Amino acid sequence: MVFEEDGSLDPLLKFLLYAVIALAVGKMLWKWLTEDVMRWITVDLWRLVAGHPWWTALTVVGGLTLLLLLVGLLSGLSGAGAYQYVDEAEIVDEPEVLTFKLKQLASMSASGFEQACADLLARDGFRQPRRVGGAGDLGADVTAWDGDDRLVILQCKQYSSPVGSGHVQQFNGTARPHHGADVPIMIALNGFTQPATDFARRHALLLVSRRELRLWAHGQHLYEVLGIESAA
Repeated sequence: MVFEEDGSLDPLLKFLLYAVIALAVGKMLWKWLTEDVMRWITVDLWRLVAGHPWWTALTVVGGLTLLLLLVGLLSGLSGAGAYQYVDEAEIVDEPEVLTFKLKQLASMSASGFEQACADLLARDGFRQPRRVGGAGDLGADVTAWDGDDRLVILQCKQYSSPVGSGHVQQFNGTARPHHGADVPIMIALNGFTQPATDFARRHALLLVSRRELRLWAHGQHLYEVLGIESAA
């Protein structure tokens, strides 16, 4: 059949028709390239060059000179203001600041989250930050010393829901009595319940909720986030 049921041309015949058209067009192009273009290059253009050698040389030299001037002008315009001389003493390499996104912290393992908190303490200038969390840590996941020689104890909770009052009470029972913390801080990726917040306020425990954690992880100093004054 020449046509399909919907009235369209048979696919095989359509392919053959396109092939014939492509061959005809290709033959025309090849003839034009091999005969007309080649004749213009080898005969007409050469005849012009041979008949007027000086004018041809001047035209070529002038065209190249104009092209070089145009390229130089465009380069100058595109590069204007892009470079300037700077005194080497003014060049200061700013160090990269360690930051985390909350999505990154949420995707870490529990020990990875604790290590990230220790790394942020190191970034803020705390001395000897160490991850000590594990079985039997009694609430101390990270320890460090601040500039005033105060012992900082962190407990890091990566829970998917707010931390309840029971966990805060347990931390309160070990942070100062057992570990001797001067600055006990509890960190919760997804915040604390209201009873937990109320208990921490009564017992002078510092809480880093989701909002404070975002500020700290994005580059702000921990003590600045918590409003802690430091002589250092």
